[in-house]
Amino acid sequence: MAGARAAAASSTGPSASSGSPPPQEPGLGELLEEFSRTQYRAKDGGGTSGSKVERIEKRCLELFGRDYCFSVIPNVNGDICGHYPRHIVFLEYESSEKEKDTFQSTVQVSRLQDLINRSKMARCRGRFVCPVILFKGKHICRSATLAGWGELYGRSGYNYFFSGGADDAWADVEDITEEDCALRSGDTHLFDKVRGYDIRLLRYLSVKYICDLMVENKKVKFGVNVTSSEKVDKAQRYADFTLLSIPYPGCEFFKEYKDRDYMAEGLIFNWKQDYVDAPLSIPDFLTHSLHIDWSQYQSWDLVQQTQNYLKLLLSIVNSDDDNGLLVHCISGWDRTPLFISLLRLSLWADGLIHTSLKPAEILYLTVAYDWFLFGHMLVDRLSKGEEIFFFCFNFLKHITSEDFSALKTQRRKSLPARDAGFTVEDICMLKRRDRGSTTSLGSDFSLVMESSPGAAGSFTYEAVELVPGGVQAQAAWKKSHSSSPQSVLWNRPQPTEDRLPSHQGLIEAKSSSSSSSNHSDNYFRIGSSPLEVPKPRLAALSERETRLQEVRSAFLATYSSTVGLRAGAPSPSGAIGGLLEQFVRGVGLRGTSSSAL
Repeated sequence: MAGARAAAASSTGPSASSGSPPPQEPGLGELLEEFSRTQYRAKDGGGTSGSKVERIEKRCLELFGRDYCFSVIPNVNGDICGHYPRHIVFLEYESSEKEKDTFQSTVQVSRLQDLINRSKMARCRGRFVCPVILFKGKHICRSATLAGWGELYGRSGYNYFFSGGADDAWADVEDITEEDCALRSGDTHLFDKVRGYDIRLLRYLSVKYICDLMVENKKVKFGVNVTSSEKVDKAQRYADFTLLSIPYPGCEFFKEYKDRDYMAEGLIFNWKQDYVDAPLSIPDFLTHSLHIDWSQYQSWDLVQQTQNYLKLLLSIVNSDDDNGLLVHCISGWDRTPLFISLLRLSLWADGLIHTSLKPAEILYLTVAYDWFLFGHMLVDRLSKGEEIFFFCFNFLKHITSEDFSALKTQRRKSLPARDAGFTVEDICMLKRRDRGSTTSLGSDFSLVMESSPGAAGSFTYEAVELVPGGVQAQAAWKKSHSSSPQSVLWNRPQPTEDRLPSHQGLIEAKSSSSSSSNHSDNYFRIGSSPLEVPKPRLAALSERETRLQEVRSAFLATYSSTVGLRAGAPSPSGAIGGLLEQFVRGVGLRGTSSSAL
């Protein structure tokens, strides 16, 4: 954890691009503190912290209202769903005159609310299909998966007779209406009716694509099919929709992410487990333009898998001008908000949605609405080390490139790849004072060497922030060649049959100084430590990259001061971590207390 914690200190330091800390959303700290303390429940009205929750809800409505005209579907006492927002936002159209004339909603809110009330029994925990993002007139929706016989009768039986039962296991008894009871009396027609309403709701929202993140076809508890999914509906009721099975590990898998010091590179899900029976299945017409070898999905690590799935979702919403998208997992409060958040932030970074929101504001909206108000159980996940929430925002560093841009025209071009890499002539063109020393941490420039598999004998480089106003620019290069790894290794022992590929790490040191001060801020990174400083760059960042970097930096700074990272299990990197910990304390990046992160 030393590398992660050291970088945490740097996240509160000067901004990489401007020399000053990124603007913070005033209520983000309060939001994260409340989120890490209790789970949101609509029926509780916020409980003892009602005023805080009301401020969060009000702020979300304000941020939505900056760019959209919207209606609110009331769920004040959790009447529709106990763990959906009390004020469910339905975005009708963008409030700008240009977009208002281009995209007009054909949905009547009263009709939508009626379909929601009728269809909620069709889905696990009553978490119905809910539109959450409006992109070029199309709705991107979220939900839970389809309820199975076990849950339908579990809700109508268990909760009816034992209303004191915890709704973490089953949907709230308050969710069950007289109409629901009438539906249950016709056993042979139950699925036809409830799923029929679900299909009507999907069609009313013009949803065509259904992306299922489950790694199983049906969720089984105590030998009973508690949930089902569209892809295994025996009556083929969902045959008119384009179904995509894109299995993605559940929240339990993210304990391994935390135990590996929050490093996702090299972390591969074990697809041979007994309960995993849903293969990846994507229609060919959706994959040909992505140039991804989908047959290799079981060999992808967590970074590759998340990147490729996000590319797929972005391609769908960007290529079809008329139809919307539904994303769901089992309950719809772990994997679902992960991809909904990445979609929202990626489209925002391209300037395509929430166009007036600043980085701190879109961060607040995403944390509050996509995660907190839709019932993510952060308290429980933190206690178990299943830190999928942290992974989501730390992952933004992996989607900054133009490969994830949804812009169809005037696409910004990234720097071209060069076979020869970064040449000696390029280095020599730098002024001597800009080159600095290759060994001194106190110099203006430190050359950091890394040995890892790659192009033999080539230098690779990445763009670095150019600080305006005459402040001296800094740069760093990485060197890669095909010889055996020489950098510090980070590798957690695994059982022989499930051993993961060893992860190759890198210790980097960065020292920055201004023309008016000799003071240096030293930052350290191990591999892909979660709170790392944005990588040094040689050229100006693209607007997309800058925006996503600012969101990630704002999140890390606030997260480290409120929630913090949990210590992982002991690993072979402990000795290295101890040395780094001593060094970090020595240069003043951390105090002597180890409880902060």
